[in-house]
Amino acid sequence: MNKKVAFYTLGCKLNFSETSTIARGFEEEEFERVDFSEEADVYVINTCSVTENADKRFKTIVKQAQKANPDAFVAAVGCYAQLKPEELAEVDGVDLVLGATEKFKITDYLNDLTKNDKGEVHSCEIEEADFYVGSYAIGDRTRAFLKVQDGCDYKCTYCTIPLARGISRSDTLSNVLKNAEEIASQDIKEIVLTGVNIGDYGKGEFGNKKHEHTFLDLVKALDTIEGIHRLRISSIEPNLLKNETIDFVAQSNSFVPHFHIPLQSGSDDILKKMRRRYLSNLYVDRVKRIKEAMPNACIGVDVIVGFPGETEEHFLETYHFLNDLDISYLHVFTYSERDNTVAAEMGDVVPKKVRSKRSKMLRGLSAKKRRAFYESQLGTVRTVLFEGENKKGYIHGFTENYVKVKAPWNPELVNTLHQVELTDIDTDGLVRFEFVSSEVMA
Repeated sequence: MNKKVAFYTLGCKLNFSETSTIARGFEEEEFERVDFSEEADVYVINTCSVTENADKRFKTIVKQAQKANPDAFVAAVGCYAQLKPEELAEVDGVDLVLGATEKFKITDYLNDLTKNDKGEVHSCEIEEADFYVGSYAIGDRTRAFLKVQDGCDYKCTYCTIPLARGISRSDTLSNVLKNAEEIASQDIKEIVLTGVNIGDYGKGEFGNKKHEHTFLDLVKALDTIEGIHRLRISSIEPNLLKNETIDFVAQSNSFVPHFHIPLQSGSDDILKKMRRRYLSNLYVDRVKRIKEAMPNACIGVDVIVGFPGETEEHFLETYHFLNDLDISYLHVFTYSERDNTVAAEMGDVVPKKVRSKRSKMLRGLSAKKRRAFYESQLGTVRTVLFEGENKKGYIHGFTENYVKVKAPWNPELVNTLHQVELTDIDTDGLVRFEFVSSEVMA
């Protein structure tokens, strides 16, 4: 009987792509992959440390694994495992904790799967995380997350990612293209590019700071891959999103008009305290440039509320800045103190109640922005890629510019592309449509 393994991933798309690579390692060792809710011999939890909640959720997930099989071997990998390995090792039920360089060799650490009294830790000094492991994840039948870069050389005062993932380094262009071709051969219609700081792509291509390629080179090369209908840029720093990239996406064969650009604050005072590498005027310039080149482009924004020293004036500056900006939705993060960051030592701490109130205000603004963007798209003809899940009798899909649509469940639509006219917005905020033709697009 083959041994069984189950995986649980917390955090970002990058983590999902790495879980898939780790899972393929288990399959090579003839493990059978099962759902996390099922009984398995090994449970692997890929952790995240970006927010407080991810830390807390870890214990709950370990309990879930123990409930499914009290004798199972439980391993923790990922960012939280690198930052606080001893803390995770103390959690009841955890047998193995692997840091940033060890996680891809997890099967080497599984000897007899005997449970340990305390978690065994194998965690490098983060300076040793200077080599690159390529990954891609197939989340469902319709899209794949392709990792192109890892680590970060930025020193934002609130962020633990450089401590958890090490220096910025990239996959070779030839390997990215090989992975993209593998994905294309599996009839997957969309690739989402992921990394920690993907605009920095190229750096560390040869294991040092030398590089031949830039993010623009990567985008141009991927655009030539046969069989991939859509390429999406997951998230890119405003200072690294160059005019040439925007102009290329505007006339590209495969890249879609959707950008996700972290802002973090609309106040220049706060941006300086965060040690971001731009000020608000550069952000305005990026949004304008995108909208000039692609008037129907969707633009998503990351923003943090409650950073130390954020006064009511600073917050309102951010609120009005975002309200006036031609953007489509927000991802709102409530600031939480992280150990070993500069921000955690700063004074002028914003009370948690105030952070929560500001977060709620920005979430309301996000809903308003998304609604306005969807309304601006009614009456237009778009291409929808339909997803594989039956959600309460409906099938969902996304247009190239990230409008979420719904229709009564029809399994024949799964993983197909159709031209549709967007007609109206349903009570749940999703968009209804009519097929322009019954033809399935190639």
